[in-house]
Amino acid sequence: MFSKILIANRGEIAQRIIRACRELGVQSVAVYSQADKNMPYLDLADETVCIGPADPGESYLNIPHIVSAAEVTNVEAIHPGYGFLAENAHFAEVCRDCKIHFIGPEPESMKMLGDKVTARKLAQKAKVPITPGTEDPVESEDDAVQFANEIGYPVIIKASAGGGGRGMRIAHNEMSLRVAFHSAKTEAAGAFKNADVYIEKYLEKARHVEIQILADKAGNAVHLYERDCSLQRRYQKVIEESPSPNLKPEVREELCKAALRMVRAANYVNAGTVEFLLDDNDKFYFSEVNTRIQVEHPVTELVTNIDLLQWQLRIASGEQLKLRQKDIKPQGVAIECRINAEDPANKFTPCPGRIEKYIAPGGLGVRIDSHAYCGCEISPRYDSLIGKIIVHRRTRAEAIACMKRALQEYTIAPIKSTIPLCLEILSHPQYVKGNVDTGFIERTW
Repeated sequence: MFSKILIANRGEIAQRIIRACRELGVQSVAVYSQADKNMPYLDLADETVCIGPADPGESYLNIPHIVSAAEVTNVEAIHPGYGFLAENAHFAEVCRDCKIHFIGPEPESMKMLGDKVTARKLAQKAKVPITPGTEDPVESEDDAVQFANEIGYPVIIKASAGGGGRGMRIAHNEMSLRVAFHSAKTEAAGAFKNADVYIEKYLEKARHVEIQILADKAGNAVHLYERDCSLQRRYQKVIEESPSPNLKPEVREELCKAALRMVRAANYVNAGTVEFLLDDNDKFYFSEVNTRIQVEHPVTELVTNIDLLQWQLRIASGEQLKLRQKDIKPQGVAIECRINAEDPANKFTPCPGRIEKYIAPGGLGVRIDSHAYCGCEISPRYDSLIGKIIVHRRTRAEAIACMKRALQEYTIAPIKSTIPLCLEILSHPQYVKGNVDTGFIERTW
């Protein structure tokens, strides 16, 4: 096991990694920007290093600054968390060149899976179903139209190097496709420095189900079952849960097997998530692989009682998985609500600012992952996530009731948050029945 690691991130995920380190007896170095210098979670780390001003490009995305901090503090490894540099293969290569362990997959796997066109080809090789789509990036608007006419509308344009919903557009006819093609390429170029896009058949009213995996350097791999992430707005997840409601056992089993085939084909190591879309006939199709820890990882931790962050550190340090598939048996139901500084009543306008009143919920079955506190500044420069409420109870009905109670206790003022939206969703008859899909929020609110 490592003796000291650096955490190349901020907020609740940095705090979560510090906690995992403490339980393993690993010292932690937390980096921070000048905007985050007063964050209380920094006091939990063994050392802290300022890596630049508030602008992410000059701090949390600044590879030379982060590597310099790692070298000065003499760490053995860097944990990237999620977001920022977590899926940056170049950063992983720099770490390797500097003889610093990257707590995540090898850069070769990240490149293979980070390019969505290459990942689709790998899925085909691993006999994992994919939606009809282009085999290579689409070069021209006319090529896009020709392919869409072959497979039929609607279609979705995706950035080859994409993530987080950027560079994605849905087109229901030729006119909208021609416009969407150029806007997707422009957004992809700005976000990823890569304008390549490809086209897939768009599944209307699809469910989004993802499989959590762990894989070690010796070739051992296990799945930790699924999370349902269908409740999204503009491809950003709002509520996640496990197990996926109304998912047939035989479909669950096939999903888990497909996920393991995918990661083994990529020689994948560490924690990762294989994402799928399910149509209304329960046919599933590969979507992508997230080569990092997910925001919603606590959902899996609660139903399996397995600490994913600790296993990330163990695997990166060279330990083999002691977990056996037959021993991983999910218990109960877990639900997570993401609480963002946004105003759902005003087109989800970001609401940065100072939190003057902050009361976190508690009680049986309630977990709060948050770096927020009374007096905390929610900066417009970073993600609007204030925190996550995760509940775990015996049945789904009990979990929903527990989450509603916890949301009603959670006080964040005066800035607006997504708490009211989450409460409305949890009370909606279709959610209670488990009959939701990726377009549910945008159709309903």
